Amino acid sequence: MIYKTILFLLINFAALAIGGLFTSKAVSSDWYLQLNKAPWTPPGWVFGAAWFTIMLCFAVYMAKLYSASVNTNMLIGLFCVQWLLNVMLNPVFFYFHATVAGLIVISALTILVGYMLFFYFSNTKFISLLLLPYFVWLIIATSLNAYIVIKN
Repeated sequence: MIYKTILFLLINFAALAIGGLFTSKAVSSDWYLQLNKAPWTPPGWVFGAAWFTIMLCFAVYMAKLYSASVNTNMLIGLFCVQWLLNVMLNPVFFYFHATVAGLIVISALTILVGYMLFFYFSNTKFISLLLLPYFVWLIIATSLNAYIVIKN
């Protein structure tokens, strides 16, 4: 179990590192600063703290779920799609400034994580609470992106 958790931690934080390459300078760019952002947009430090916590919880969730899963191929497939969507989001939104495409990517990611939360609940019960922060954060992030699409 510990090795699976470490593996998922490494993979999850690799996604965050790749995303960080596209957000570090972008959040202080003229393009981003001039966007009309939602009034409920949290301060910048909240994003880093949230993603760090989410990826820790998600790694433990995936390690436990992998051990309890009957169809590990489907689980790993869903995890890989989640990873790709997560990695795609920052370059699409922050580098290419494609806010509508970003909304599509984050909406797909939200739906996928929601699917995992509810589909695997019977296998994981209590451990599913570890996926809840990810799902809630994605709902918030989707609303922030949708606001930008609508108001800019």
